[in-house]
Amino acid sequence: MSGGHKEVLAHLIYGLSTHGGFVLLTGEVGTGKTTICRCLLEQIPQNIDVAFIMNPKLTVEELLATICEDLGIIYPEGNKSIKVFVDCINKFLLDSHAKGRKTVLIIEEAQNLSPDVLEQLRLLTNLETSQLKLLQIIMVGQPELLTMLERADLRQLAQRITARYHIGSLSKKEIAAYVTQRLSVAGKGTAWSICRGKGQGR
Repeated sequence: MSGGHKEVLAHLIYGLSTHGGFVLLTGEVGTGKTTICRCLLEQIPQNIDVAFIMNPKLTVEELLATICEDLGIIYPEGNKSIKVFVDCINKFLLDSHAKGRKTVLIIEEAQNLSPDVLEQLRLLTNLETSQLKLLQIIMVGQPELLTMLERADLRQLAQRITARYHIGSLSKKEIAAYVTQRLSVAGKGTAWSICRGKGQGR
């Protein structure tokens, strides 16, 4: 990771010690958002339960069912009721809090979330005790997500974003280090074969 990646990762790890709200991580395609997510997952403290959604093109019901499945929450078979899903999630969050555990939801490609699903996510952050919110949500997406959150009907969600991080492009020096690292991982022999294969057609 570049220095910028490491800095964002450090902020995200520190943010896990806070309670509730939304954290936003944006960047263009190929800037390393997924890399940061993977590193974050590897460093999640043992007292935190994580639901990780990679494909957010879901209905509200599908989203809630996926969260339940990732967290091991049991819900009635064939359930389609949003209220039942939310009640099951709320019970899990309360039980986890009583055990000294935290729950984090990480959503990749969040720019693909529909307004209905975003609103439901906001409502999930309403689940709380008298002192703190029980669910923290990290949304990772392309810059289009920022544009979406400027919509008037999503202003309440935008107000709950407690931290925003944007990943810029790599510098020339960082690109050179990245390419060197990737070639090293692939193996010099493999990399050389690929280069020779491309050169044969010239």
